[in-house]
Amino acid sequence: MRILVVEDDPLLAAGLARVLNRGGHAVDRADTGIRADNMLRATSYELVVLDVGLPDIDGFEVLRRTRLRRARTSVLVLTARDGIEDRVHGLDLGADDYLTKPFAIAEFEARVRALLRRTSIPSGRRLFRGLSVDTEIKRVKVNQVPVDLTVR
Repeated sequence: MRILVVEDDPLLAAGLARVLNRGGHAVDRADTGIRADNMLRATSYELVVLDVGLPDIDGFEVLRRTRLRRARTSVLVLTARDGIEDRVHGLDLGADDYLTKPFAIAEFEARVRALLRRTSIPSGRRLFRGLSVDTEIKRVKVNQVPVDLTVR
C-alpha cells in the first residue's frame, strides 16, 4: 500500500516512515501542507497520515482540499491538538480517524491496519469494464475469464 506521511518534525516523520516501511508499505513524505496537497493531486494514496500543525497551510486545510476533490484516500489525523473541538472538526472535514500525540506505536500500527482494511478491494469487486480482482485467492478476471499472471 502507498502511504503519505505529512509531518513537519523530521525525526517523527522518519520514525513513522520506518514503522510503515517495516509493515511492507511504500511511504512518501511531505513536510508542508502545500507539498502534501500537491502530492495528493499527483499521486493516489491508500492512506494519508496527516499532522495538523504544519508551517504553511494546516492539515485541516489539506484535508478539506482533499475531500473537495472527492479523493477516496483514508486519512489518519495525527496531532497534538487534543481538544474535543479539534477532533470533531477533523472528523467533520472527512478524517477517517484521529490520534493525538503522544501515542503508542502499537496503537498507531493498529489504526493504520484498520484503515487499510477498510480501503482494500473487496473480493470479486468489479473495477473497470469487466475487470474483477479476488484478493483472497489472488485471481484476476476480465469478462469472467481468468487471467494468468506471474507472482510479481
